Amino acid sequence: MRIICFHLFNDYSGSPKVLKNLLTGMLAEGFEIELVTSEGGVLDELPQCANLKRKRYRYHFHNNAIIVLLRYIAAQIYTFFVALGYAFDKKTVFYINTILPVGPAIAGRLTGKEVIYHYHENATVKSGFYRFLAWCMQRIATEIICVSNYQRSFLKRRKGVYVIPNAVEDSFIEKLLPDPQKAFEQQRVLMLGSLKGYKGTMEFVELARRLPQYLFELVLNETEENVRTFLEENSINEIENLAIHARQEDVSPFYNRASLVLNLSNKELFIETFGLTALEAMSAGLPVIVPTVGGIAEMVENGVNGYKTDVQELDKIEENIKNILSNQELYLSLSKGALEHSKRYSAKEMAAAISNRIKHCKSDQ
Repeated sequence: MRIICFHLFNDYSGSPKVLKNLLTGMLAEGFEIELVTSEGGVLDELPQCANLKRKRYRYHFHNNAIIVLLRYIAAQIYTFFVALGYAFDKKTVFYINTILPVGPAIAGRLTGKEVIYHYHENATVKSGFYRFLAWCMQRIATEIICVSNYQRSFLKRRKGVYVIPNAVEDSFIEKLLPDPQKAFEQQRVLMLGSLKGYKGTMEFVELARRLPQYLFELVLNETEENVRTFLEENSINEIENLAIHARQEDVSPFYNRASLVLNLSNKELFIETFGLTALEAMSAGLPVIVPTVGGIAEMVENGVNGYKTDVQELDKIEENIKNILSNQELYLSLSKGALEHSKRYSAKEMAAAISNRIKHCKSDQ
C-alpha cells in the first residue's frame, strides 16, 4: 500500500510536527510514502530513505488577506492535479493533514480513493471558511482522525470518526533534560505561540511587567522581521526581564532552561484542540498553566501537573505563577505529575494506531 500525504504549509507549528512524528514511524514500518507539501519547515527534516518521495511547492503566509487567499487557491489547484496523477493507482490511500488541503481531497473522492483526514483544528470556532472546509471533510473523508474528545464532539458525523491523541516524537524527548530542582531554581516562565491576537501574546507581556522577579521567555512562530516590528510597535524592548525570539528549528533548549510553561489562548476567540506545547513541557517535567476548555484542558488536572485558568483571569494566573515558583514542595509535586502524565502519550502508540486505521479503512466501509 502506498500513502500519498498532503499538507499545506510546512512550518514549525504543531500539525507538521505531529505529521513528521507519524511519518517517521510509518517509514520505519516499511510504508511507501509520497509527501506533497511546501518547502522550508519541519517536514524537510524527514530522513532520506528509499520508501519516501517528496513533491515540494512554494507557499508562504502574507499580511495581506487577498494575497493569502490567492496563494491558497493556487496551492489547491496544483495539489488537485497532482492528486489526479494517481487516478489509476488502486493501491494508494490519500492522507490529508489538517482540513486545509481540500483540493487533493476532492480529487481523491472523484477517483475513488480512500481519503483519511487528520483533523487538527476546531472549525466551529473559526471562520465560515473553516466551517465550510469541515463540512467538505465530513462528506469526503473515508475516515476522520481527531486529536481529542473535545474536538470530536463538534462533528455531526459519527461513523468512521476516531480519537487518537497527538504525541511528542522520541527524538525530541531525548533532547529534554528533566531536572525538577534545577528547573525550580531557574525561575523562568516560557510560552510558545504566535502574533495572532487570540494566542495571548500581549497578556504574556503584561505578566512579565507585573512579575519583574521572574524571567519571561516568549518564542514566536514568526519571522525575525515580524518580531522586530512587534517589539518596536509595542515598546517591549523596555521590559528587562522579557526575551522574545523568532521562529526556532529546535525549541528543546528553551524547555531545558524553563521552570513553568503557559498557554494563554483566549477561549472566547480560539480553543486549543490538543496543545502540543503543553505536552512538550510536561515531557520536560515542567508544570503548565492552560485554558479551562478544549483538548488542552483534557491533559491537565488542577494541582497535579499544573492549573487550568483562563486568560480573562490574568490576576489568577499571576497568583498561580507566584505560588508555583515560590513553593518548592508544590513545584516538585507538580513537576513529578507533569512527567508522569506525559508518558500517557506515546509516539509509537500514536503511529501504530493511525497505521492500523490506514490498513483497515477499506474493511471498515
